[in-house]
Amino acid sequence: MMNTFPGSTQKELISREGSLSGKYSRLFSGRRDPAGIVWYELVNLLFARLPGAVGFGLRKLVYPTLFGRVGRGAIFGRNVTFRHPHKIRIGEGAVIDDDVVLDAKGEANAGLDIGANVYVGRSAILSCKEGSIEIGDFCNISSRCTILSETRVRLGKYCFLAGDCYLVAGGTHSIDRTDVPIMFQPSLDRGGIDIGEDVWLGAGVVVLDGVTIGRGSVVGAGSVVSHSLPEYSVVTGSRVKKIWDRRQGPPSG
Repeated sequence: MMNTFPGSTQKELISREGSLSGKYSRLFSGRRDPAGIVWYELVNLLFARLPGAVGFGLRKLVYPTLFGRVGRGAIFGRNVTFRHPHKIRIGEGAVIDDDVVLDAKGEANAGLDIGANVYVGRSAILSCKEGSIEIGDFCNISSRCTILSETRVRLGKYCFLAGDCYLVAGGTHSIDRTDVPIMFQPSLDRGGIDIGEDVWLGAGVVVLDGVTIGRGSVVGAGSVVSHSLPEYSVVTGSRVKKIWDRRQGPPSG
């Protein structure tokens, strides 16, 4: 069964009136107090791009003042983008590599939880769009992976995502009306994504909303996972469904 919900903050920002400063705050810092906004800006300006050991050391010292929680030994690379950092919680020994996006934005969502000893590779994107993301301890998220959540994404402990994986919870829109742009039609909620412990996703795997992958499973490179998998499955491949004319509606049967 699918539910509908209004959709992400980005859609609201481009469709509503309001001041530029208010929109900026809702999209980036998530703070409404002037002091909090100024500190967010200063941290980004002064520390985000510092190279070498000095940069690592200063970010380790300063970033916990912005984040909801940062465990001991966590380190941050250069040019890390963080949005609504007060809703980002990072465990002990986690490594956030260069150019990562950590985005917990939303009005009422839980945000982003990254467990202990998690590695988030270069240029990976973890983005909440009113949803939540939970990464279990000892997960490895390789370079250029993207995890998007309008509802909920959970990865159990010891999961390994090879490069360029794409996980999206939500993001599917109603297309019933042709007089309203698709992006402004309600998003469909199929229940989020739940990945059990010790799961390996090969390079370029796509996992769609509503999927549960049981513990110990292996998904081959380039696969599109549109249905749930039981524990210890080994799968590969993808398939394409029949296309229809939206003006005529989906085919029967």
